[in-house]
Amino acid sequence: MSDPQFPPPQGNPQPSYVLPAHHDSGGQGVKMAILFGAVVVLIAANVYLYLQIDGLKQEMAKNRETMAAEVGRVKETSAVTTAAAQKHLQDLRSELDEARKQASTAVGQAKIDAQKHADEVAARLAQQQKATEAQLKGQISQVEQTASAATTKIGEVSTEVGAVKTDLSSTKSELDKTIASLKSVSGDLGVQSGLIATNGKELAALKALGERNYFEFNLGKTKQPQRVGDIMLLLKKTDQKKNKYTVEVTADDKKVEKKDKNVNEPVQFYTSKARQPYEIVVNEVKKDVIVGYLATPKVQSGR
Repeated sequence: MSDPQFPPPQGNPQPSYVLPAHHDSGGQGVKMAILFGAVVVLIAANVYLYLQIDGLKQEMAKNRETMAAEVGRVKETSAVTTAAAQKHLQDLRSELDEARKQASTAVGQAKIDAQKHADEVAARLAQQQKATEAQLKGQISQVEQTASAATTKIGEVSTEVGAVKTDLSSTKSELDKTIASLKSVSGDLGVQSGLIATNGKELAALKALGERNYFEFNLGKTKQPQRVGDIMLLLKKTDQKKNKYTVEVTADDKKVEKKDKNVNEPVQFYTSKARQPYEIVVNEVKKDVIVGYLATPKVQSGR
């Protein structure tokens, strides 16, 4: 309804809007809420910053304490190290002084020791000289006694020599008799042999003459030749009843069989070493054994 006191506007009048009163109070509330929230956020931010700053302060305080403690330890360690170094240096100086004193003392002691050693050597030398003189005197006395005993012994030896001459003369006579009993025969080669021995006594007599070399043997029957003198002998067989034997002779790398030879028969053969023949004389024939000797010339060519 329109108010009859106020006629409606003419033409196209602009409408006018008037906010109701309750609309203005709601806007103020929103503003207050926003402002309150901002204050709360600001207060919270300030509290947070305060806490952060306080934490930083505490951490910095702890770091300062740690650094102070570390600096203290470093100073303490440095002081200890310096003190130890100074003590070691002082000890070295003391040792050097002591070494110098000992060196000086040692030089003096060395002179004393050298003089003492020289005196001891001189004393030992004098003692040794006295002992040597006494020993020489004893040896001279012993030599004089020995000379006296030797003179007596010479007399005894002269007597013994006379007795030996008598025995020698008797032995020579015996040897002459033995030589006279030796046989002189021809060998199996027809060469005139020297004296031959038929037993040990006669062989000893031949050795005493010294005209030939003699090698005795006791030869058994074996598969391998046996060395006698400078030749090899191999007994092939024996005939004890007939006093015969067969032997193989190896000389100059040549083998010769001497068959059915008799006891005391000179078995002769030549070698390249001598112009005179070698001789084998068997004095005894046993079962598978012969006993005798080999006679070789004294002069050998050595070819």
